[in-house]
Amino acid sequence: MENNKKLKENISIFTKRKQTFTLAFLGVIVLFGLASFITNFNVIEGFESIPKAVVWIATNLVPNEKSWSRLPNILSKLIETALLSVAVTVCAGICAFFFSLLGTRATRINPWIGRIVRFIAAFFRNVPDVVWAMLLLFSFGQNILTGFFALFFTTFGMLTRTFIETIDEVSSQCVEALTATGSNYIQTVFQGIVPSAMSEIVTWVLFMIETNIRSSTLIGVLTATGIGYIFDLYYKRLDYGAASLVVISIVVLVIGIELISNQIRKVIM
Repeated sequence: MENNKKLKENISIFTKRKQTFTLAFLGVIVLFGLASFITNFNVIEGFESIPKAVVWIATNLVPNEKSWSRLPNILSKLIETALLSVAVTVCAGICAFFFSLLGTRATRINPWIGRIVRFIAAFFRNVPDVVWAMLLLFSFGQNILTGFFALFFTTFGMLTRTFIETIDEVSSQCVEALTATGSNYIQTVFQGIVPSAMSEIVTWVLFMIETNIRSSTLIGVLTATGIGYIFDLYYKRLDYGAASLVVISIVVLVIGIELISNQIRKVIM
C-alpha cells in the first residue's frame, strides 16, 4: 500500500511538472509569435540570411596589410581600455567591501541601515552601465571620466551585493565566535570576515575585471575613448580590415585575462 501511494505521488508530481513545462513552452512560443508580428520579423528570411552574413564576414572582416600598419595604435587603445577596467574594478571593489559591511547580517549592523545599503546596491546594479554613460555624458561630456564613472557605478552595485552575500555565507560562524570572545567591530572585520571571505572576494573582483573589459568597449563608442572609439572610427570609415583587427585584439585580450584569472583563482582557492 505504501509503495502504491508513493508511486501515485511520484506520478502526480511528474504530471504537474509536465503540465508546467508544456504551459511554459507554449507561453514562449506565443510571446515569440507576438513579438515577431509586432516587429515584422520574418523567421524564414532570418535563417536564409545567415549564410550570406557568414560569407560577408569571411570576405570583408579580414585584416589586410593596411590594417596591420594600424596595430600599434590599436594596441595602445587596448591597453588603455584594460587599465581603465582594472582601475575601475579595484576602486569599486574597495568601496563595495566597506559599504557591504553595513549591509551584511554577519556584523549585526542596524537592520534599517542594512536595508538601505541593499536598496542602494540594487539600484546601482540594475541600471546598465550604458545608461549611466548616456546620463553622465550631459555632465562630463565625451571623455574617459564618463566611462570611468559609468563602469564604477554598475561595478559598485554588483560587487556590494555579491560581497554581502559572500560575507553572510562564509563568515557568520567565525563572526559569532569572535563576538562571543568579546572582540570589537574592527577585530571582527579584520580577523574574521577578511580572512574567511577574501578568496571569494578576489574571485568576484577578477570576474568583474573580465566583464568590465567587455563593457568598456561599448562604452568607449559613446564616450569616444579607448578601443571602442577606434572600432567605431574604423567601422564608420568602412575600413573593415582594421575593424576586424580591433575585434580580434579584444578577443585575445579577454581570453588572456581569463587565463590569468583562472591561474590566480587556483592559487588562492
